[in-house]
Amino acid sequence: MKLSNFNFNLPPELLAEFPAENRDEARLMVVNRKAGTIEHKLFKDLIDYFDEGDVMVLNNTKVFPARLYGNKEKTGARIEVFLLRELNEEQRLWDVLVDPARKIRIGNKLYFGNDDSLVAEVIDNTTSRGRTLRFLYDGSYEEFRLKLRELGETPIPKYINREVTPEDEERYQTIYATEEGAVAAPTAGLHFSKHLLKRLEIKGVDFAKVTLHIGLGTFNPVEVEDLSKHKMDSEELIITQEACDIVNKAKANKKKICAVGTTSMRALESSVSSNQTLNPFEGWTNKFIFPPYDFSIADCMVTNFHMPKSTLLMMISAFTGHDLMMKAYDEAVKEGYKFYSYGDAMLIL
Repeated sequence: MKLSNFNFNLPPELLAEFPAENRDEARLMVVNRKAGTIEHKLFKDLIDYFDEGDVMVLNNTKVFPARLYGNKEKTGARIEVFLLRELNEEQRLWDVLVDPARKIRIGNKLYFGNDDSLVAEVIDNTTSRGRTLRFLYDGSYEEFRLKLRELGETPIPKYINREVTPEDEERYQTIYATEEGAVAAPTAGLHFSKHLLKRLEIKGVDFAKVTLHIGLGTFNPVEVEDLSKHKMDSEELIITQEACDIVNKAKANKKKICAVGTTSMRALESSVSSNQTLNPFEGWTNKFIFPPYDFSIADCMVTNFHMPKSTLLMMISAFTGHDLMMKAYDEAVKEGYKFYSYGDAMLIL
């Protein structure tokens, strides 16, 4: 499979600027791999496809307000700082992206907030847009993190060409998000409402929670025609023994295991034992899944509609089968499904 196999024409008006009014009333395309069929439903109809003892694997990462705006010392130029990951808690060192980057050099200071209560010094260049910042703040670590949260805004994707609204703070977050650390939401999970989760629970569906802190690498364009040459950024992953027990029991009982989102699927595939069960894990993963690939744990998945040539689309192709996936995407475009983070969903059985 080459990069060019994953191109398709996506009309710009199909990129969702806002989420569906109610989480579980987004549209749902149901793709059955065995039968080769495609159905059109609403997300809340998902419950009809699962029974007692089936398991849904949820990524409980929580998005933090990673986008800050500061001013450069002396010139006062407005600079966007995107927090990627914390490098050192004690020294308050962070990996960030800056924009515009060409004017931000080692030794520069950036000031944040109306009262300049937070200052950062550039101490290293990491990539063309990447920098390492040391934050200077008089206060405890907890107060410093509160200040970041107060000054930061919800990092909705750049293609959403509008100002961030207060609604985004709630809607660009799953309702089961508990572990802060992601700079992008596990978007397939955005469709679950409290009501739908409760109904699934009453039906006897179990939930296994994993934590994969999504970085911006998820959105990095693939720039090589030979997919085996593409390198994914590493992301932090935690799989508990409890999650493994839930998943492995369902597998032993031949129940459905549904990965909710590409991040949950990557988490599962990053820690498989030689006898095809799930192992506990704490560390980093840079797993890149593209066709051909044999999946070990999940036998169905929920996902959103992805961008042409994206690593997410490549995983969906490996799971669905390339021809059926392209047929489903053709139909999604024809039927006006909404794409990307705030878009509609697909259930692949």
